[in-house]
Amino acid sequence: MKKGKLLYSGKAKSVYETENPQQLVIEFRNDTSAFDGKKVAQLDRKGMVNNKFNAFIMDKLSKAGIETHFEQLLSDTESLVKRMAMLPVECVVRNRAAGSLVRKLGIEEGRELNPAVFEFFYKSDALGDPMINDSHIITFGWATAKQIEQMKTITHQVNEVLSKLFLDGGLILVDYKLEFGVYEGRVLLGDEFSPDGCRLWDASTMEKMDKDRFRQDLGNVIEAYEEVGRRIGVSF
Repeated sequence: MKKGKLLYSGKAKSVYETENPQQLVIEFRNDTSAFDGKKVAQLDRKGMVNNKFNAFIMDKLSKAGIETHFEQLLSDTESLVKRMAMLPVECVVRNRAAGSLVRKLGIEEGRELNPAVFEFFYKSDALGDPMINDSHIITFGWATAKQIEQMKTITHQVNEVLSKLFLDGGLILVDYKLEFGVYEGRVLLGDEFSPDGCRLWDASTMEKMDKDRFRQDLGNVIEAYEEVGRRIGVSF
């Protein structure tokens, strides 16, 4: 599968056309950023690690009956995916308090959240991805009421599958974000699932094993990503 025209280059991934109008190539790069691009770095092996980590997770979700845009690995840093019309919202699930929830609401970090907190955010780098609700989404035409319910349902299904997967590896899935698109009239999981877009803590020590290591200058960022992958069965 040959890469064609570059369609989009984000903070850590590039998206290319292919000869098939229904498929795209996603390239995972070593670029790393935080705080709306104020902190940036190149981390060796990151593109490869996130690409293979994502492929593993997407396969697990597919086997659990959750349809995704992922089709196959093409190389260490590239994957083939379905071309979807992306919905401009992010779905976030929080199983424990961390990050913005702690800063904005004064909740103690690590507090278990039962039931888990669900949040929508509008995808806009210029606006800092503000939090939104169902009413905003419907009023501004970002998704239909039916699509909203489908996104919520799938997001909670993902939580059930991955919380168990990570816990079996001695890890706590603290929180994560998902993005969705429409393919042939169906809402499918898109984008990626990697330690870049979730929080994972060691279940015994509460050591942070995710992108917070980069945000908080804890070091050994990619080594932590690889350790997470090793514990759940990813082959790098």
